[in-house]
Amino acid sequence: MLAYYEPFMNSTPGQYSPICVNLCLHEPVDGEILREAVEELRVRFPYFYVRAERKDGELRPVPNPLPMTVRNTWEPISLNAEASNYHLAAWKYEGKRLAFEIPHFLTDGAGVLPYIKSAMYLYLTKATGQRFDPTGFRLPGEPIPASEIGDPFESLDIDGAKGPFYEKKPVPDFFRLTDDTDKTQTVFYLKLSEEEVMRNCREQDGSPNVFFASLLARAARRYDPNCGKTFTIFVSIDHKAILGNHDNYRMFASQVLLDFPKDREGDELSKACTIARGKLMLQTQPENSLWEMKLRKRMLPPPSLDIPQGTMCISYANSRSFGPLDPYIDNLYFVTTLLKITDVLCEVTCINGHFFLAYMQPFTSERFLNCFLEELRLAGIGCEKLGSEELRLCGIEPLDAAL
Repeated sequence: MLAYYEPFMNSTPGQYSPICVNLCLHEPVDGEILREAVEELRVRFPYFYVRAERKDGELRPVPNPLPMTVRNTWEPISLNAEASNYHLAAWKYEGKRLAFEIPHFLTDGAGVLPYIKSAMYLYLTKATGQRFDPTGFRLPGEPIPASEIGDPFESLDIDGAKGPFYEKKPVPDFFRLTDDTDKTQTVFYLKLSEEEVMRNCREQDGSPNVFFASLLARAARRYDPNCGKTFTIFVSIDHKAILGNHDNYRMFASQVLLDFPKDREGDELSKACTIARGKLMLQTQPENSLWEMKLRKRMLPPPSLDIPQGTMCISYANSRSFGPLDPYIDNLYFVTTLLKITDVLCEVTCINGHFFLAYMQPFTSERFLNCFLEELRLAGIGCEKLGSEELRLCGIEPLDAAL
């Protein structure tokens, strides 16, 4: 039987949510060098070089000896299929951009970042001929610690968890940001000054998550000032980090809820951030994460991803730096599939003195985006739009199809 901390591989295609780490370098990508680096990392990150297999009636990831696909095109392919050598992950590159795609049920943003950093270490070492300080990178030849691949909460008394410290009840009738006439999922790539964002966070008593959530709520009021509904914004959290494990690759992310009701629309930004930060802190106590792990240990089925639960979601993968590799990297974005759980998703990263926001929505109109940009402007934050495109990521063939 699968342990509670092992990947839950749902065989229903509609439940898949690929995560994509998207980087742009200063020089065009050399595909052969990238393939070499990707293959060398197999021994250090074996848990990403896997295919689906049914064992004892359960779907499990098992080692896949075939090469992981590294293709010179931005066109999506299907994972768990012949085009991807039946891997559950794949690389792509085009010009100066490269990206890695993998299902969310295998890992989360915090879990995949060490792999991306190590891949860039090997790639840039070969591509530039430079010798970089290896401190902080996971490289071939190193032992893989149990904290990375075992039970991330082994030392904790999960069974003894008494209940959450605080539980926020969802708002049933929240504001929806949709366009029934335009269903083209779109991602906009935004670039903001880290200095300007962090200055606002200090002045407004908010973290980046709280600050961006508050600005998105104000943008929603600007977008529809007559709406009396609550704007519900999820903030992604990492239970591993809350409970003290920053090494494990597995997916232990979930969301906490911030609501912005109509009767608080007149609050100053600093007050909105302070209230939101308090709500966030209440929901991210260790007791809450222990309780969540106790529920998972009971092997309860995960909630459906086809039921809308909030207006927007903020997710901040705290990358901050690639160390000595920073001068070679222009930008870094996380992109993922938009599921029905939320209408808008804003993935946030930070590197090289800038915040990079991948703003995703289920339509092409820029009317709401422009409201958000106006709120940034009023806060004194300049924003550069680096581009936009239709949101098209790798699909995943039904996991049973390759068995």
